[in-house]
Amino acid sequence: MHKEDCFFLGKIVKKYSFKGEVLVKLDTDEPELYEHMESVFVNLRNNLVPFFIESSQLHKSELLRIKFEDVDTEEDADALLKSELYLPLEFLPELDDDKFYFHEIIGFKVEDKNFGHVGIIKAVNDSTAQSLFEIDRDGIEILIPMNDRFIVKVDKPNQIIIVETPVGLIDLYLND
Repeated sequence: MHKEDCFFLGKIVKKYSFKGEVLVKLDTDEPELYEHMESVFVNLRNNLVPFFIESSQLHKSELLRIKFEDVDTEEDADALLKSELYLPLEFLPELDDDKFYFHEIIGFKVEDKNFGHVGIIKAVNDSTAQSLFEIDRDGIEILIPMNDRFIVKVDKPNQIIIVETPVGLIDLYLND
């Protein structure tokens, strides 16, 4: 399994018991969807290694307490601390038509109601306070905030996102 075929589920943040249990901080708005998994992939030295789950339960809302098979001691659990957990993309819950996962809009066209064709989404930058569409327009990078007020329509079947940005925003990138 390759990382690009998976999504980040969470990170092992601490040990829970002397029996090898760990606590995972989940990266989701719906932690209950992941309470009864059979297995996950653990990123160990840049390799995704499958781990089978003996038991798991939610712990203080966004933490998931997991007992992995064959992880039976504190030392075993120590070896997993700070490891990231992944699941295959097909395990992502289906979203409403106007919602999307960042990975699924790469390659979508962006059309602005006022400007016209903007370009193709090459990435999503979520390392800033507000996530940004990174759009390629013939070699020029255009950044548009992923703001609900700007997004008019998400047309998944035709792979187009229609936006209405403030007048002049796109021109800032094109006028040198």
